[in-house]
Amino acid sequence: MAYYSVTNPATGEEVADYPTATDDHIQRALASAESAYRQWSRTAGVAERAALIKRVAELHAERREELAGIIVREMGKPIDQARGEIDFCVDIYHYYADNAEAFLRDEPIESPAGGSAFIRRQPLGVLIGIMPWNFPFYQVARFVGPNLALGNTILLKHAPQCPESALALESLFLDAGLPEGAYVNIFAANEQVADVIADPRVQGVSLTGSERAGAAVAAQAGRHLKKVVLELGGSDVFLVLDTDDIDGAVEMAVAGRLGNNGQACNGSKRILVMENIYDEFTEKFSVAMAGHMPTDPTVEGATLGPLSSASATHNLKRQVEKALDQGAVARVGGADPQNNFFSPTVLTDVTPEMDVYHEELFGPVAVMYRVSSEEKAVELANSSPFGLGSIVISQDEEKALRVADRLEVGMVFINEVGGEAAELPFGGVKRSGFGRELGRLGIDEFVNKKLIRVKA
Repeated sequence: MAYYSVTNPATGEEVADYPTATDDHIQRALASAESAYRQWSRTAGVAERAALIKRVAELHAERREELAGIIVREMGKPIDQARGEIDFCVDIYHYYADNAEAFLRDEPIESPAGGSAFIRRQPLGVLIGIMPWNFPFYQVARFVGPNLALGNTILLKHAPQCPESALALESLFLDAGLPEGAYVNIFAANEQVADVIADPRVQGVSLTGSERAGAAVAAQAGRHLKKVVLELGGSDVFLVLDTDDIDGAVEMAVAGRLGNNGQACNGSKRILVMENIYDEFTEKFSVAMAGHMPTDPTVEGATLGPLSSASATHNLKRQVEKALDQGAVARVGGADPQNNFFSPTVLTDVTPEMDVYHEELFGPVAVMYRVSSEEKAVELANSSPFGLGSIVISQDEEKALRVADRLEVGMVFINEVGGEAAELPFGGVKRSGFGRELGRLGIDEFVNKKLIRVKA
């Protein structure tokens, strides 16, 4: 099988193969991106760039059905969620088109020495983005939107199973009127990516992916003194401190766990519930999870499709089997997938001695924990090596904020699932990576914050 290929995870059909880029193609892509940077960053003003980014948003909306269909075919996302992903992209591109000028205005600095001083935000140059398969358009939008508005140019290396997404995006940016080289797709192999990062024409790298990939890219970037942003794995908690609506909290927990077929870095993978409501919550949660059996992702209203690939299914099956061998209990589901269709699974009785306690479960598998106090809940939540996001459920806002303040994560959502938005920064700490995307902070990563000082 070719390195870049589409295999429909719902049917196993091998749809298409695409050749890996030659070294000559990579060199031409680098030259094109560098050449475009001179025009894009200096000749085109912020307003002109913003207008083209707005057109990118409009084309996403116009091609919504086409782009959503590609997502379903490449990685098995249910069609309604695939459309929602494209809608989120529209919001992101509009957000940076609407706000770029304000974000990039000179920032004055008061100085007791008199005269004047200000910070001028300027682009760095050519950036490479290394993107994952689980959100093939949204992940690109949150990296590309702010950086194109800023004036950087982009080389985009997509996931090997998403070549159709990659080509559709490159075509879309050209159709929006961006100059040749402002956004360039490269079907690069890992060895070629290392060479691209090392190239002096490249000024930064952004990766969304696994810990292993992040460590390798960070090492390569550090070796060549390149700025890097990493969004890696997560083992987020859904922490129920108290509620007078258990059914509603269960519904939110299920949504937090099963969104994107359970294959989201910030999915609610660990469900922590106070002991006074743990038994009722766990029973209702298990029943609700079992009610969402995987089905054909092209069907309207489908809530759960297949895992993204045979390797993803194998890895999750192996993790669940080992957890059960080590003493965990499956309240529903278990390690018996049908092809790539993995039944929703709820594990209990997981202890720190088990491998699964420390791992990320990428699929429709939740782990339940009983906690006896606010202190114990925070301690358990922070015991993970990951620190991406979390959800806190409580009727007492003061209590929820107190707990949120103590969680070692980059994001906390209180009484809300799916609260991500274009204006809200996204990112984590610990082994979940570093740097931020989206919001005001997202345009402030790959930027030269140049001080200009005029003496009195």
